[in-house]
Amino acid sequence: MRTGEISVTVQGMGRAELLALPAAIDLDTANRAIGLGRSKGYELALGAYPCRVLRLGKKYRVITADLLRLLGIETAACEGVAADAA
Repeated sequence: MRTGEISVTVQGMGRAELLALPAAIDLDTANRAIGLGRSKGYELALGAYPCRVLRLGKKYRVITADLLRLLGIETAACEGVAADAA
């Protein structure tokens, strides 16, 4: 790395952190969970984001349940319901 350069490391999110998210989250948080950069995330939010995105005024929100499903993470409540249904 050259002198004077700034190194920024974007880290993903762990399972516990993902399960603690509220019902809907901002696009930047969803991008971090998926591993997308800010610019690419906002570009995809216009119609090609990998899960449902809501546009509320000038803000974007991602449904956490859709995000968790995309990442293959099932919540304990969903696992219990699935077990009862089987």
